[in-house]
Amino acid sequence: MFDATRLDAGRWGATGAKVLGLAAAVLVTASGCAGHGKYTSEQITAAKEKMAIMKSATEWEMARQAYLTGDFHKAIKGVDRSIAISPKVAKSHVLRGRILTETNDFEGALASFNEAIAIEPKNVEATYHLGFIHERMLEREKALELYLAASELEPQSAQYVIAAAEVMIDLGRIDEARAFVEGRHTAFTSTAGIKQTLGHIAMMQGRTDDAVAHFNQARLLAPDDLTLTEDLTRAQVSARRYGEAESNLARLLATDKHKDRSDLVLLRARCLIEIDRPLEARELLIKLTQSASGSSDVESWILLGNLSYTLKDANRTRLSAQRIIGLAPDRPEGYLLRGLQQRRVGQHDAAAESFRQASRHDRSGNALVLLGLTYRDQGQLARANAAFQEALTQDPQNKEAANLVGSVIATVPTDG
Repeated sequence: MFDATRLDAGRWGATGAKVLGLAAAVLVTASGCAGHGKYTSEQITAAKEKMAIMKSATEWEMARQAYLTGDFHKAIKGVDRSIAISPKVAKSHVLRGRILTETNDFEGALASFNEAIAIEPKNVEATYHLGFIHERMLEREKALELYLAASELEPQSAQYVIAAAEVMIDLGRIDEARAFVEGRHTAFTSTAGIKQTLGHIAMMQGRTDDAVAHFNQARLLAPDDLTLTEDLTRAQVSARRYGEAESNLARLLATDKHKDRSDLVLLRARCLIEIDRPLEARELLIKLTQSASGSSDVESWILLGNLSYTLKDANRTRLSAQRIIGLAPDRPEGYLLRGLQQRRVGQHDAAAESFRQASRHDRSGNALVLLGLTYRDQGQLARANAAFQEALTQDPQNKEAANLVGSVIATVPTDG
């Protein structure tokens, strides 16, 4: 049997030292193992968090791609998974709000954008889109407040300046919109959208030459944007620069996107008339009124009828009058055109009846003036004078009626 007391001191000393050393090593190892276990636990937690962030980001990106392709059902499911994993990421709530906006869930969108701002108070995208929702809900003052806030958060972005200016315009604060945009104009001298906005403001203020200049600058900055060419063209028409407008309209109508735009064909015809190319205008209008889009367009028939009357094209004048009356029986133009053609060929009784019908739908007094002239053609001066007087009563500013009343009275004071 082993008896420890029999060990001599020398041997115990050496053996004891070894044992103590081994014990110390065991303690150190044990201590190290405990520390290593704690470290591994923290690493596992961090790894899990990192994986969660990566998974959330992946879900967000998949949701964004679905949103961009218009698959909003898939997009909302994806972004909701992303938010469930990482609920405190502002951009996820912004994306959710944008998806809900596209599906017209404005209340849900408002909640999402507000949540994004709660997480990140200076999130400019959430601020802007929140303004957009309020604008869609016709809460324009609130929308303006948010657009202005967005423009302060990101002053180098023209998008927010334009949005704020457009709301000012909608609110009727045109002068304020102009001052606001011009105050920031120097920062956006190469931005087509800013020039375009200034052009719209100029048009509303009747500064048509300024509008032409702004739209022209915008078009030079973005030559492929055909909406700018159209804006420029309309400004040129308003500024009576018909030749320039007609040239731009010809280019617009030569593009696949605009070749079937009946409103642009009509505008070009007006320009051709103004620059004394009536035969070209008539050909355009004939084709337009024979097309599917133009056959029921009253304005196209009115312009064709008036032009045909000017060119003494009796058949097309009568056809146009008939079509106008059929399409718009409550408007005076068809009856007036028919009456003018009847008066031209000496059908005075028929013309007088057409002008009387026109006068029932005309508040300008012009139909009554033509009725009076027809009576005068027939020598019925008292009836002519009465028609002119009625026209003047209807429109005291009608100078032709005033001149004709004086002329008839001076020629024949009374007539039974």
